[in-house]
Amino acid sequence: MARHTKEEALATRNRLLDAAELLFQAQGVSQTSLQQIAQQAGATRGAIYWHFKDKADLFNAMMERVTLPLEAAARSTGPVRDDPLEEIERGLLVALKLMTTDPQVRRVFEVATHKVEYTHDMQSVQQRHLGARDACVTDFEQALRHAARRQHIRLAIPAAAAAQGLHALVSGLIQNWLLDPSAFDLVQVGKRTFEVYVNGLGFGHRPDAIEILPEKLSMVA
Repeated sequence: MARHTKEEALATRNRLLDAAELLFQAQGVSQTSLQQIAQQAGATRGAIYWHFKDKADLFNAMMERVTLPLEAAARSTGPVRDDPLEEIERGLLVALKLMTTDPQVRRVFEVATHKVEYTHDMQSVQQRHLGARDACVTDFEQALRHAARRQHIRLAIPAAAAAQGLHALVSGLIQNWLLDPSAFDLVQVGKRTFEVYVNGLGFGHRPDAIEILPEKLSMVA
């Protein structure tokens, strides 16, 4: 009986998170009340407070159910190996393909970037966002430093600034694509933009750069 109760509780929690995703995307986080989420999920307001401390806690739980694109890129990059630029590029292709193929990832990313206001009550959400960004930028910086040492070049700008720029470039592409997914091919444009960016940093033409072929993308997915 206890197992059945735990299963029911987990099912209710997931329904609440599903409802929050849909409502946050449709009307924004600040305009969505906990009561609306409960009603959408077919649950009571009390059920929300059983599972979550407040809206910010619910929001963070919603975020934890998916791996967002730039988090996926950082994880795919992993420790810097023999070709750090290839590792970065491979991770970015994973991120961009994830964005274009997983509806839940797309929905949660849209909520996290376009539908949330960092009010006092949502400070923990802002901290989570900043933490993920900083971790990704740090990974990029380490990889770019290693790549510069490996190729015996001096970067056009400091590695820390280059990493910030790369993160802004990729996140900006994703956010603009979300506004109109039919406007451009996110994976193709992302790859070409990355190549231009690293060339501008001083790495020059990379004959071994990853080609965008179906079999290649399946390897990095």
